[in-house]
Amino acid sequence: MKQGRLRVLLGAAPGVGKTYAMLEEGRRLRSQGKDVVVAVVETHGRAATRAMTLGFEIVPRTRVSHRGVELEEMDLDAVLARAPQVALVDELAHTNAPGLAHEKRWRDVETLLDAGIDVISTVNIQHIESLNDVVQQITGVPQRETIPDAVLREADQIEVVDLAPQALRDRLSEGVVYPEARIDAALSNYFRLGNLTALRELALLWLADEVDSSLQKYRTEHGIGQKWEARERVVVALTGGPEGETLLRRGSRIAARSAGGQLLAVHVTSQDGLRQPDPGALAAQRSLVESLGGSFHQVVGSDIPQALVQFAKASNATQLVIGVSRRSRLAALTGPGIGATVIRESGDIDVHIVNHAAAGGSRLSLPHPQGSLTTRRRVYGFVLALVCGPLLTWLLSSFRNEDSITSDVLSYQLLVVVVALVGGIWPALFAAVLSGITLDFFFVDPLYTVTVDEPLHLLALLLYVVIAVLVSIVVDQAARRSRVARRSAAESELIAGVAGEVLRGQDAFQAFVTRTREAFGLTGVRILIGDRVLATDGEPAGDDAVDRVPINDESVLELHGAALQGSDRRLLGVIVLQLAAAIEHADLEETAREMAPLAAADKVRSALLAAVGHDLRRPLAGATAAVTGLRASGSQLSDTDRDELLDTAETSLKQLTDLLTNLLDVSRVQAGVLAVTLEAIDLADLVPTALEELGVGPEAVDLEIPAELPQLEADPVLLERVLVNLLSNALKYSPIDQKVVIAASAFHDTVQIRVIDRGPGVPNDRREDIFVPFQRLGDTDNTTGLGLGLALSKGFVEGMNGTLEFEETPGGGSTMVITLAAVAA
Repeated sequence: MKQGRLRVLLGAAPGVGKTYAMLEEGRRLRSQGKDVVVAVVETHGRAATRAMTLGFEIVPRTRVSHRGVELEEMDLDAVLARAPQVALVDELAHTNAPGLAHEKRWRDVETLLDAGIDVISTVNIQHIESLNDVVQQITGVPQRETIPDAVLREADQIEVVDLAPQALRDRLSEGVVYPEARIDAALSNYFRLGNLTALRELALLWLADEVDSSLQKYRTEHGIGQKWEARERVVVALTGGPEGETLLRRGSRIAARSAGGQLLAVHVTSQDGLRQPDPGALAAQRSLVESLGGSFHQVVGSDIPQALVQFAKASNATQLVIGVSRRSRLAALTGPGIGATVIRESGDIDVHIVNHAAAGGSRLSLPHPQGSLTTRRRVYGFVLALVCGPLLTWLLSSFRNEDSITSDVLSYQLLVVVVALVGGIWPALFAAVLSGITLDFFFVDPLYTVTVDEPLHLLALLLYVVIAVLVSIVVDQAARRSRVARRSAAESELIAGVAGEVLRGQDAFQAFVTRTREAFGLTGVRILIGDRVLATDGEPAGDDAVDRVPINDESVLELHGAALQGSDRRLLGVIVLQLAAAIEHADLEETAREMAPLAAADKVRSALLAAVGHDLRRPLAGATAAVTGLRASGSQLSDTDRDELLDTAETSLKQLTDLLTNLLDVSRVQAGVLAVTLEAIDLADLVPTALEELGVGPEAVDLEIPAELPQLEADPVLLERVLVNLLSNALKYSPIDQKVVIAASAFHDTVQIRVIDRGPGVPNDRREDIFVPFQRLGDTDNTTGLGLGLALSKGFVEGMNGTLEFEETPGGGSTMVITLAAVAA
């Protein structure tokens, strides 16, 4: 019998539309003449999903009694007996009621597939076994119903039903996903924007890995060896040397340029075991790979370039990153290096050869411009002349005849040219004179004397010297220009490197001293501002020479080591100018930081003066008028009038007291001297007290506090004042026909309290100001107070090691979220 095909619709979270999409696909197949039945569909009370089931043949469910509860499950036998072409089976990870043929619904689906029935099913990412712990870390909610990855990977087709996180939250707030009573709790817990974003990424990445595995399987089955650039795969070759970190970070940047890029690091170990990397460096690089989100691999091969290219091709790599060879020039003469071989063998894989400090030593040093060739080169030139001259004489003497004088002269001329190329002018002059004397002594008549009978012979000797001088001058100038060019490049690299580190926000002064010490080969460099050391690098010896270069009136650059030459002084001047600019920039930043609190305090002071002038005037005027009336009228007032004036004075004075108390509390919060006493409290005991203080009851406020809510760690007095402030604001702005909601929930090791209103909300351009003292959204209203309520509330909550944040209520309004630590059970 032909095996049925399984198609799975994968979702990141409940409510994205998996069941709806499954029913929609069923309708499409039915329109094509397919025999489609609904084996089981969970509508969860959603009207749109229920409407999509109309017109389908629905297989009746079987009823199972479990612990006195009637449960409805998919009737597997009935579906098998009906034998449709396609069965729609919702919730693949569902656990069946005890007593049925299989414990899990995916087992039922396997039976349907074995019977030749195609199945379309649904599952959420949190139900995949390998991701269960990851999802719990993200959401804080454990998942008991899971499905093995292997079962899901055996599906013939897997599709992601995708919905943007904010769109899902909008659907939730509109009542499309859950009933209204569950909306606020869902939005504040599982359906947080961050949770949904992480779950969506998890679903897409899981499917991407599955597609990648399927692609690799297909290529293997069909013997496809060339790379397919389905996505960027960057392989970084590690030797265990110090350049590894540079290569890994470059490879990571290359991989990050494309969505879904993958980083693989590989170290090739030679079979002979002769090339041993630094184990510590390799371990550190392995950790770096993992921190960059890549994977580390180790392979063994006798031919390192071949093993590296084979690994890259087997991994379907698109990019290969290797370091510049650390071989010397002499070693390069023995044959092509690893880099050249990798480039030749890599085929259509792009190869990046990355420069690094280890390619030219561990530090950046400037070549000295004076002189043309090094002393070593000159020594090599003299040695070459002394060794090759006698050997050439012996060789030519062995084959000497009357007609060989021309070849003898050219042979010695070639020796002079070679010596000039190697050692420069002085070894070339030495070789020219030595070869001229040798020619005259051994090959020019009269033999074995230094007598020159023929003028032409003397001319030949002079030509030797002239040619040697000319060739050595050319070599000398080329070496000088090469050295000057290298020095200019090194100077540019030094200045550009320091400037780049400054622009990237790194420690500019440490970069300056490190680069300066390495560039000039010094033992130590320090930047001093007066007696204070701003930055230092190196360990100067006690007998080192000290050169102090002024940077500005207060700063000095102190150099320890050999005295700098004139050309180095020019570059040092450029460094000092940059140092002066960096110090000035740092001084300006420090001044700005010092001025920022003063500016903020001035802003608060101005707001305070405006608010005091605005809000204290009315209660002061009321109290003054009441007392003046009592004094002026005296006994002429009736008892009613007297009581009214006294009430006015009392109310006004109470308002003044409250305002001054808030001002004092704000000053304590800003000074960091707020007295806080943390203890374990039950929120259900505290909320009624806050409601009683405001004089409101169930007709104005709904409470959604779970009975199992853990105790929270807070100061009961401060938390009550926070709740009073937040509730007062919410009640003030909520419509009369809309209740304020106080909801609470536990999330990981915290408790969240949400005060929700359906008022006008807060404009986007004012949301950053609502927690700033003396900021009010209704400045034209004399009853709005000083604008201290939210500022005080935030200060109180932060004093209790918590947070107070603003969120927009779905559908309109404001939600203030208090997050405090939960007391461990």
